[in-house]
Amino acid sequence: MPESKEITLRDFQELIRKMYFRKDSERGAEATFLWLIEEVGELAAAVRNGDVANRREEFADVLAWLATIANILDIDLTESIQEKYGTGCPGCGKMVCVCSDSEKP
Repeated sequence: MPESKEITLRDFQELIRKMYFRKDSERGAEATFLWLIEEVGELAAAVRNGDVANRREEFADVLAWLATIANILDIDLTESIQEKYGTGCPGCGKMVCVCSDSEKP
Protein backbone atom coordinates (compact mmCIF):
# COMPACT_ATOMS: atom_id res chain seq x y z
CA MET A 1 0.00 0.00 0.00
CA PRO A 2 1.50 3.39 -0.97
CA GLU A 3 2.43 5.74 1.85
CA SER A 4 0.05 8.68 2.05
CA LYS A 5 1.27 12.23 2.36
CA GLU A 6 0.14 14.31 5.31
CA ILE A 7 -2.40 16.89 4.31
CA THR A 8 -2.24 20.47 5.57
CA LEU A 9 -5.29 22.57 6.26
CA ARG A 10 -4.54 24.60 3.12
CA ASP A 11 -4.24 21.39 1.06
CA PHE A 12 -7.53 20.16 2.48
CA GLN A 13 -9.35 23.40 1.73
CA GLU A 14 -8.06 23.28 -1.85
CA LEU A 15 -9.06 19.61 -2.18
CA ILE A 16 -12.60 20.45 -1.06
CA ARG A 17 -12.63 23.39 -3.49
CA LYS A 18 -11.63 21.15 -6.40
CA MET A 19 -14.19 18.49 -5.55
CA TYR A 20 -17.21 20.59 -4.69
CA PHE A 21 -16.87 24.31 -5.45
CA ARG A 22 -19.25 24.41 -8.40
CA LYS A 23 -22.07 22.76 -6.46
CA ASP A 24 -21.22 24.60 -3.25
CA SER A 25 -21.20 28.05 -4.82
CA GLU A 26 -24.54 27.36 -6.51
CA ARG A 27 -26.02 26.35 -3.14
CA GLY A 28 -24.61 29.45 -1.43
CA ALA A 29 -23.18 30.13 2.01
CA GLU A 30 -26.47 30.29 3.90
CA ALA A 31 -27.76 26.90 2.69
CA THR A 32 -24.32 25.38 3.11
CA PHE A 33 -24.22 26.63 6.70
CA LEU A 34 -27.32 24.52 7.39
CA TRP A 35 -25.41 21.44 6.18
CA LEU A 36 -22.57 22.34 8.55
CA ILE A 37 -25.01 22.57 11.47
CA GLU A 38 -26.45 19.15 10.58
CA GLU A 39 -22.94 17.71 10.60
CA VAL A 40 -22.21 19.35 13.96
CA GLY A 41 -25.29 17.57 15.30
CA GLU A 42 -24.00 14.27 13.94
CA LEU A 43 -20.64 14.97 15.58
CA ALA A 44 -22.39 15.68 18.89
CA ALA A 45 -24.13 12.30 18.68
CA ALA A 46 -20.86 10.57 17.79
CA VAL A 47 -19.04 12.20 20.71
CA ARG A 48 -21.81 11.03 23.03
CA ASN A 49 -22.48 7.55 21.62
CA GLY A 50 -20.16 6.76 18.74
CA ASP A 51 -17.18 4.56 18.32
CA VAL A 52 -13.79 5.93 17.34
CA ALA A 53 -14.32 5.34 13.60
CA ASN A 54 -17.65 7.18 13.66
CA ARG A 55 -16.16 10.09 15.60
CA ARG A 56 -13.26 10.39 13.14
CA GLU A 57 -15.70 10.43 10.21
CA GLU A 58 -17.88 13.11 11.78
CA PHE A 59 -14.90 15.32 12.65
CA ALA A 60 -13.80 15.07 9.01
CA ASP A 61 -17.30 15.96 7.79
CA VAL A 62 -17.52 19.04 10.02
CA LEU A 63 -14.13 20.23 8.82
CA ALA A 64 -15.13 19.63 5.18
CA TRP A 65 -18.33 21.68 5.49
CA LEU A 66 -16.42 24.45 7.29
CA ALA A 67 -13.87 24.50 4.45
CA THR A 68 -16.75 24.59 1.98
CA ILE A 69 -18.22 27.73 3.54
CA ALA A 70 -14.77 29.32 3.69
CA ASN A 71 -14.31 28.58 -0.02
CA ILE A 72 -17.67 30.10 -0.93
CA LEU A 73 -16.82 33.25 1.05
CA ASP A 74 -13.19 33.33 -0.21
CA ILE A 75 -11.66 32.91 3.26
CA ASP A 76 -8.27 31.22 3.59
CA LEU A 77 -8.59 29.15 6.75
CA THR A 78 -4.83 28.85 7.23
CA GLU A 79 -4.42 32.63 7.18
CA SER A 80 -7.41 33.10 9.47
CA ILE A 81 -6.06 30.65 12.04
CA GLN A 82 -2.59 32.16 11.88
CA GLU A 83 -3.93 35.69 12.37
CA LYS A 84 -6.14 34.79 15.34
CA TYR A 85 -4.18 32.03 17.13
CA GLY A 86 -0.67 32.07 15.68
CA THR A 87 0.86 34.20 18.43
CA GLY A 88 -1.12 32.83 21.37
CA CYS A 89 -4.50 32.93 23.01
CA PRO A 90 -6.60 35.82 21.64
CA GLY A 91 -7.73 36.59 25.20
CA CYS A 92 -4.55 36.59 27.26
CA GLY A 93 -1.90 36.49 24.53
CA LYS A 94 -0.12 33.48 26.07
CA MET A 95 0.79 30.30 24.20
CA VAL A 96 -0.68 28.34 27.13
CA CYS A 97 -3.94 30.10 27.98
CA VAL A 98 -4.23 31.61 31.45
CA CYS A 99 -7.67 33.19 30.96
CA SER A 100 -10.06 32.57 33.84
CA ASP A 101 -12.55 29.75 33.34
CA SER A 102 -15.40 32.27 33.25
CA GLU A 103 -13.94 33.91 30.12
CA LYS A 104 -13.67 32.69 26.57
CA PRO A 105 -11.63 30.87 25.34
